[in-house]
Amino acid sequence: MNERDDRSDHTHTVPVLIVGGSLVGLSTSVFLGRLGVRHTVVERHAGTSIHPRGRGNNVRTMELFRVAGVEPAIHEAAATLAENHGILQTPTLVGDAGEWLFRRIDPGGALARFSPSSWCLCSQNDLEPVLLDHAAGLGGDLRFSTELMSFETDSTGVTALVRNRDTGEHTTIRAAYLVAADGPRSPVREQLGIAQSGPGELFHNISMTFRSRRLADVVGDRRFIVCYLTRPDADGALLPVDNREKWVFHAPWHPEHGETLEDFTDARCIDHIRRAVGVDDLDVEITGRAPWHAAQRVARSYRSGRVFLAGDSAHEMSPTGAFGSNTGIQDAHNLAWKLAAVLGGWAGDRLLDTYDMERRPVAEATSARAAARSVEHSHPGYTPPPGAGGAPQRGILNVTLGHRYPDGAVVDADPTTPVIPEQLDLTGEPGSRAPHMWVRREGRRISTLDLYERSLVLLSDAGEPSGWHKAAVRLAERMSVPLVSYRIGTGDDAELAPEDGADWAECHGTTLSGAVLVRPDGFVAWRARGPVADAESTLGQVLTTALALD
Repeated sequence: MNERDDRSDHTHTVPVLIVGGSLVGLSTSVFLGRLGVRHTVVERHAGTSIHPRGRGNNVRTMELFRVAGVEPAIHEAAATLAENHGILQTPTLVGDAGEWLFRRIDPGGALARFSPSSWCLCSQNDLEPVLLDHAAGLGGDLRFSTELMSFETDSTGVTALVRNRDTGEHTTIRAAYLVAADGPRSPVREQLGIAQSGPGELFHNISMTFRSRRLADVVGDRRFIVCYLTRPDADGALLPVDNREKWVFHAPWHPEHGETLEDFTDARCIDHIRRAVGVDDLDVEITGRAPWHAAQRVARSYRSGRVFLAGDSAHEMSPTGAFGSNTGIQDAHNLAWKLAAVLGGWAGDRLLDTYDMERRPVAEATSARAAARSVEHSHPGYTPPPGAGGAPQRGILNVTLGHRYPDGAVVDADPTTPVIPEQLDLTGEPGSRAPHMWVRREGRRISTLDLYERSLVLLSDAGEPSGWHKAAVRLAERMSVPLVSYRIGTGDDAELAPEDGADWAECHGTTLSGAVLVRPDGFVAWRARGPVADAESTLGQVLTTALALD
């Protein structure tokens, strides 16, 4: 991809070039747009996804979309499947056989203790148009039917040649940084020579979209997210699209045994679905089929000079649990604020190294959990290695909300802390997602998580005598760092008032004379448990270290 084409008509200059305009590329565009970073997205396809896949958006992803102002539109787009919960495993849909692997994602509403958001079942073909609208509204330069032809890197940026597939026009794009969200077969990763670790391919499926009006009667009131049908000669995974007549069925595919896509004729697909469901004369109209491959691979580096990998170009994992797309969107969020900081001149280039330091271990740990869940759920077509066991369902929040950054843009994090801890503990530890609590700000009810996006945030008590607030105000001006200080309490000086007399300090693992520094992505950068001799000097050194300014 390093060959130049002299047919380039003109040069377009932009701080960030995003290659790939699917879920992760569009999310990157939204997050950069929210931070005021100009960028261009190039996507070789003519539009957003038309396939109902990648539907599970976990609570952490929805928190990010909440802060970015996208959450309400996503819920609107997801209204059709709003009442679908749980995963069913059964040999047939006829009768009452089978068992629920879990009945509801959040039984009893316990998740509300940890987050202002919730899980959302929104298929990729419904989610991407929402992200596209918001990205465009934020000023994103979005170019579909445009493919990357070549790119070259140097010490100051990236020069890329792109081609409009409709007109044939070639454009040279000069960017300070390139984000490769170009999928699991990433040409960008291949050119950079970045190797991958992991066991590789896990299994293969054929995804069949079909119509059936009578199937809704067979399903009845079982509003599942997915139903694993386990009949030995006709196993597969059934997913509702509209709960009425549109459905998706994933059937095992074995190319290693010589099977081809052409072998999956309409007649074969119809027969397979009928036998799996348990109704021999079920009305089935096949409307589409596509192969997909499940793999477990993680790039050995997420950064090569001015180029960064995100989403499937950085990691592949089993689809069970929808960890892959969520991990990719969270990659984008982690990278976006760091690019904004470096481009804005308030952080050093080494801050960008922490993207790999933080996100790659998360992908490695998460991909292992995803494979384990495929064992637990007996995913069609997956033959696990000997001795493989399933991850317990109770550990899901540890992955989605509890993952940690023991090393990276954090100060005084415990380096021995596992990336995915055994128990969910969101109490303000450096390197963890900051705790959620409801507060009043100017009379309006918000979550503390709503404060974290465009700046660093320092939380301290309105009555504390240690001078944290004044130190933060002075440092923000002296260091030209976007740092906002909030005092929490009930007095006139307080910017935030906890609801129902909640103890903000206890929630954040500190004392009323301490302070908590939170990054723009909502992760705790540093925490002081009590007063210090010189708050301004201490906080200044923390900022210098966390932002790689030394």
